[in-house]
Amino acid sequence: MGLRRNYEFWAVALVLILSTCTAQLSSTFYDSTCPNALSTIRTSIRTAVSKERRMAASLIRLHFHDCFVQGCDASLLLEDSDSIVSEKSALQNSGSIRGENVIEDAKAKVESICPGVVSCADILAVAARDASVAVGGPSWTVTLGRRDSTTASKSEAETDLPLFTATLQQLIALFDRKGLTARDMVALSGSHTIGQAQCGFFRARIYNNQSDIDANFARTRQRRCPSTASSQADSTLAPLDLVTPNSFDNNYFRNLIQKKGLLASDQILFSGDSTDSIVNEYSKSPSTFSSDFASAMIKMGDIQPLTGSAGVIRKICSSLS
Repeated sequence: MGLRRNYEFWAVALVLILSTCTAQLSSTFYDSTCPNALSTIRTSIRTAVSKERRMAASLIRLHFHDCFVQGCDASLLLEDSDSIVSEKSALQNSGSIRGENVIEDAKAKVESICPGVVSCADILAVAARDASVAVGGPSWTVTLGRRDSTTASKSEAETDLPLFTATLQQLIALFDRKGLTARDMVALSGSHTIGQAQCGFFRARIYNNQSDIDANFARTRQRRCPSTASSQADSTLAPLDLVTPNSFDNNYFRNLIQKKGLLASDQILFSGDSTDSIVNEYSKSPSTFSSDFASAMIKMGDIQPLTGSAGVIRKICSSLS
């Protein structure tokens, strides 16, 4: 009898552990606990993007840089403290991550109607979708139920976020580790159809006189990005898509075919290698790109979320207190 009771105890315990680990995200997660959460977030995001179109790109990037480090757990938003070394200080984030204030504003508004219910991680996911829609991009159903981490990892940010100098094989391998295919990677890179980059990230490309960049395009970019580095020059901005910088469309891929990718890690997607055919396809079919982008964003939002009793619901996204 004792052995049987022990067996039953451990069987139940195992079921509980497995159910916690495999808890599913759901699009209806807040329907009863905070029914106005999504509309409240949407209003905040629309307001922010209407004031500054570039913010849409920043919010999509926030979600991406969050999910690639420890999963989609809002660890990116944590500031330095006695127990936290912020991921914002990693090379891939330092001086370029922005939009946290928009997330905090949305969080405060949600907290005012449903205190302690909606996670910062879910707000990041919803904000990315709403930002896309606000600039004419695709929409998708965001599954919910993520919880917030109590830790951050600068070291993981430095190893798991792509560098603007990455090779194609490095990019493919990095995305593969997160369960994303090369096609997902190209589709997600298409978010560079909006937003801007700092001179320091593309200076080498526009002055290298290589065959992978259109000469006229390089000269145009050189006007606002001098060859000599300085703190002021390095932070000078240029649109990632010179043609329609504030609209979510497929011009990014057309630019790559014309050798007008601003970042080296953009142009590498069309460089005579395995992803050329995907770039070609997206350049000809905006609807295929939009559909694949939405699908890839859904997959990315499912990377290692904290659910069930794991993690916490932060009151302020930047702090554990």
